[in-house]
Amino acid sequence: MADKKYIAAIGRRKNATAQVRLTPDSKRTFVINERTLDDYVSIEEYRKLIQSPLNLVETKDEFHVSIVVRGGGISAQADAIRHGIARALEKYNPELRGDLKSAGYLKRDPRRKERKKPGLRKARKRPAWSKR
Repeated sequence: MADKKYIAAIGRRKNATAQVRLTPDSKRTFVINERTLDDYVSIEEYRKLIQSPLNLVETKDEFHVSIVVRGGGISAQADAIRHGIARALEKYNPELRGDLKSAGYLKRDPRRKERKKPGLRKARKRPAWSKR
């Protein structure tokens, strides 16, 4: 596979970063951190989330998808992978941008964990009030 051309993109969500490479191939295969999709992601909902950009555009070409993902939890990683795949598909064929954008796959989800404030236990949780 080293001699074939690939399309690279980076997807992000919270603290997760996914480096995605799409290589045109005869069938669709996923490799995430050197493991298969079913082996890496045990929850069906996240598997569907990861594959949704490819299912949406229904390209006649199939891809070997190679992913290196770091940081965050499984949910943030799945969103980061989806974002990276969508960005790579847009590079591959700019005409797909409209479909991917209307589905919301090209927008990076900006929500992050709120910082802890001084005098509080967490970002907003206060100590219990006591009269004495």
